[in-house]
Amino acid sequence: MPHKYTLKLAHINDTHSHFDASRIKFSLTHAGKQFDVYSHTGGYARIGHQINQARIQAEQDKQAFIFLHGGDSFQGTLYFRQFQGVANAHLLNQLKPDAMVLGNHEIDAGNGPVLAFLNNIEFPLLAGNMDLSREDASKESPMSGHPRLLDYDSQTGRAKVLIKQIHDKPLAIVGITLDQMTEIARPDPDTYFINAIETTRKTVEHLKSQGVDHIIVLSHLGLDQDRLLADTVDGISLIVGGHSHTLQGDFRPLGLIATTYGERVNNTPILHAGKHAETLGLADIEFDANGRVTRLEGHNYFMLDQQFILESAEGVAPEDYTAIRSQLEQHPGILWQQEEPQIIRIIASEYRPAIAAMDKQVLGFLPRDLIHTRLPSKALPHGSEIAPWVCKSIYHEVKRIHPSVDFALHNAGGVRQSLSKGELTLADVIGRLLPFDLPLVKYKILGLYLFEALESAINSATNNSVTGTGAGSFPYTYGLKYCYDGRKPQGERILTLEILCPNSTLEKWLAVDKAQHYIGVSSAYTASGREGYHPLLKAQWQRPLEELTLPNAFIRFMKREQTLEQELSPQLMYTSHREAVN
Repeated sequence: MPHKYTLKLAHINDTHSHFDASRIKFSLTHAGKQFDVYSHTGGYARIGHQINQARIQAEQDKQAFIFLHGGDSFQGTLYFRQFQGVANAHLLNQLKPDAMVLGNHEIDAGNGPVLAFLNNIEFPLLAGNMDLSREDASKESPMSGHPRLLDYDSQTGRAKVLIKQIHDKPLAIVGITLDQMTEIARPDPDTYFINAIETTRKTVEHLKSQGVDHIIVLSHLGLDQDRLLADTVDGISLIVGGHSHTLQGDFRPLGLIATTYGERVNNTPILHAGKHAETLGLADIEFDANGRVTRLEGHNYFMLDQQFILESAEGVAPEDYTAIRSQLEQHPGILWQQEEPQIIRIIASEYRPAIAAMDKQVLGFLPRDLIHTRLPSKALPHGSEIAPWVCKSIYHEVKRIHPSVDFALHNAGGVRQSLSKGELTLADVIGRLLPFDLPLVKYKILGLYLFEALESAINSATNNSVTGTGAGSFPYTYGLKYCYDGRKPQGERILTLEILCPNSTLEKWLAVDKAQHYIGVSSAYTASGREGYHPLLKAQWQRPLEELTLPNAFIRFMKREQTLEQELSPQLMYTSHREAVN
């Protein structure tokens, strides 16, 4: 019996239908000059090649090999909008994951799309805290008992577990997803999600009692909740996660973030691999006989074009290109663009032709990169550079039809990604930026409930609440601006709230009167009271706007604007300026 058990692990998460390579920008320094590097990274063909190479290497090194997906394959691009999960199943089958955990976006439209996905995939889908014991057996899309679904066992109070082998030891993979699913997605009413931590605790304790010590939790909880899970539940060997789009690894030399790949909490390493199939996590892991990880070596990897574009305000010389390429080659998180031919063929012949025309419809021009981040930070004190424009488009396009509108309010999670400078196409908007074709809703609401809604949403986004649902609930606005202080007692955290006076020739802001009614517009998702927005349900009335959806408002606005001006003052562009203090 060996004393050490080795595993080569590949992992991805939150791929969101990004089957093609994605545009990427790095910032590097050479000889005192700053350079912007533009390339493409990832995509399923490149990931497929690297996974195949990792499998071959594991076999040569006599290692066990496992490939895991941390959830949220659905949504994100025109491929999903056009094919509704069929392409996702087909192309994931080409990658041959050992397991995937259910993400919240898999269940955005109820259980039906999940059942269709289960019927098409060739690997198990794990949802160990999804309780189907009360499912209506006569419904059109019953999932209970599906052979490829490992859900919650209501009789034991534990997750159903996938068992693999690592040398002569069983290796358990436990899939755990968000227990607040009804807050951020749309599961069928007869589907329940049991407490993630308690389900994991009971499952791990049972496995340990059965002599199963090597336990991987495949999680779609987000990094903060993974940390809490690791800290609370003893005996987890490793957590492989998703949901928070966390890119682990030291990417400071590329102008990106610096975090620890495989950070440990309570002796449990936690692995995340970014988002949108831009990166692939690869790790060599060594366990002792009791399931504890004694060594973890690995990284997240960008998979770049062999050629790239280099820009600098000080000009670019041939030797600069050579030097920057050398820097990229020396970085431990860079691989190159080798691709799996079969996946290229499937995408090109079966899926891309149906969406290619939308990539040719140019809506306008972006004079610079616009960054989307859900929360404000020191680097971006105003937060997202995109979400305020989305709110502005909602406000102006609705106001053309309904002049009584006073403000627009939208949640950060409804905007999906940053935008690169250059042409903005129809495919960029409806496939990537605003892939959720949500109706807009107009409502009449007391100022008092606006204070409550903003505070509740920010509390939820910043974990200043026991029922936080993640940073996606953070509110962006047009026509409203506010200041929030999380150190104040609950109910007093919105220090100021002002509304734009629409009839003034100059920009003029008035304090919101808690006893006065105002007319707002939001997406149907936000207006439904999810993710901390429940005070909006206290509106005097809500009326769906049949004329506009969220992406259509932005598309109309862009066609009129043609460009998102770079020179706008922060006061105009960021009418939702705020301070979020925990």
